[in-house]
Amino acid sequence: MKIIEITEYSKTIEDALADLLPQLSKNAKIPKSEEVKRLIEADASRFLVAVDEEADDAIVGMLTLIVFRIPTGMRAWIEDVVVDTRQRGKGVGELLVKGAIKSAKAAGAITVDLTSRPSREAANRLYRRCGFVARETNIYRYEIES
Repeated sequence: MKIIEITEYSKTIEDALADLLPQLSKNAKIPKSEEVKRLIEADASRFLVAVDEEADDAIVGMLTLIVFRIPTGMRAWIEDVVVDTRQRGKGVGELLVKGAIKSAKAAGAITVDLTSRPSREAANRLYRRCGFVARETNIYRYEIES
């Protein structure tokens, strides 16, 4: 298993997103080709995938790392972590998260944040195992109408 950062669009990446996103959320909107290209080309985002070398380099997991500068320093945020249901429990998520931390550190980030619903017990165990500490904070969201 290896973790790679996707820097160029391919139909394989688009197909992997279409397969993995519904496993993350039943309400996930599958991005169209142009949206996938914009994700990969965006300066602030790094799109990491787990590739199974023993299965013809099949993409079996993914996450997005956002790296951004604010007045208090360079920060990073992990979003949309998902591992194919057939690959869960094999350490793929841990490899992805550790790959994201390594990438954030290389970019100069001084913190890496993420959120996870309490009901996602396995994911929360993973994040604690990787060194994340739950914070006492409130997360607010404002929905912008489209």
